[in-house]
Amino acid sequence: MIKKFLLVFSLLALFGLVSCSTTAAPTTAAPTTVAPTSAGGTTAAPTTAIINRQSLSIYFVPSRDAAQILEFVGPLAAMLKAEMLLQGYNIANIVVQVGSTYEAVGEGMDAGTIDVGFLPGGTYAIYSADGNIDVALTATRAGLNKDSVNAKDWNDGLATLGDSNAQVAYYRSIVVAGPSVKGRALAAKVNNNEALTWADVSSAVWCVRSSSSSAGFIYPSILLRGLYSNTGLSALDSSKRIQTPGYGASMASLASGSCDVATIYADARRDYANAWTQTGEGGYGRTQSIWAETDVVFVTPGIYNDTISISKLSVDPALKAALQRAFINLIATEAGKAVFAVYSHEGYVVAQDSDYDVERQAQALLRG
Repeated sequence: MIKKFLLVFSLLALFGLVSCSTTAAPTTAAPTTVAPTSAGGTTAAPTTAIINRQSLSIYFVPSRDAAQILEFVGPLAAMLKAEMLLQGYNIANIVVQVGSTYEAVGEGMDAGTIDVGFLPGGTYAIYSADGNIDVALTATRAGLNKDSVNAKDWNDGLATLGDSNAQVAYYRSIVVAGPSVKGRALAAKVNNNEALTWADVSSAVWCVRSSSSSAGFIYPSILLRGLYSNTGLSALDSSKRIQTPGYGASMASLASGSCDVATIYADARRDYANAWTQTGEGGYGRTQSIWAETDVVFVTPGIYNDTISISKLSVDPALKAALQRAFINLIATEAGKAVFAVYSHEGYVVAQDSDYDVERQAQALLRG
């Protein structure tokens, strides 16, 4: 029940996986030399023997309509089969499916009936608790030209820009102070290298998202808990905490002065920069740019991206390593990029279980 309860609040990530499969024990065929390069031109694992495996199941969580997901990932089975052969594995049948629920995918992997799952960080944090699921890879996306944990470093008055050459495995939440008198006072202290006190923080009006939002509530709460030894955003008086229906509403309230600070994802100001100075419907009517009128006052730890995870009950370390190499090689190809574009993944990097420790704190926060 606890897992199902927690997962209700974790459906924030973009992704999908589930169902069940049975995995036959791998067998080793007669020694065969494997070509040393993959379809993407990268170096494959050297081996002198092909390992035969009957099946491999890969599931996506239903973050959108299953038919839409399958339209993107349809070619994956054939692509992965060819790539795994270069990694020393002849897999007779690769099944790619979309699970009926996030829970079904997590539970299937925990039971060993699903081999590989594309899991959001929150889902991984919940279902890896029993020790039967391990993260293999974390998705990467283009980073930003500002990524410091020091809030002042973001406040040079210049736009935050995307950096496609800097692939990162996480994103951040930031707390931004707006043009209200209180917002400017908080920004001035931060930009003068003065630490904000709880009196500073708790006297401001905050625009926050729902309690299940990673960037809009959970990670800012974890940060405040650590800084002020309290319950984070929940410790604010209800009159000082406005829950908005979306980030656009938060930015509009920041612009109007209805709130002094807002919790947003790190590049949200880029998304609302035009609306900030537009007049008329959809515009916020400000006369100066969003970069001139807002400042970052808090920066959270990284919120790690979606995972490719494996069931340790059906995937041994050697197969896990081969899958890591295979997925990294595939996404380096144009065909692979087209498949993984379903979740806006641009690359994969080898992940560690400890990368998701803060996500476990987030789940504990949801549990209360």
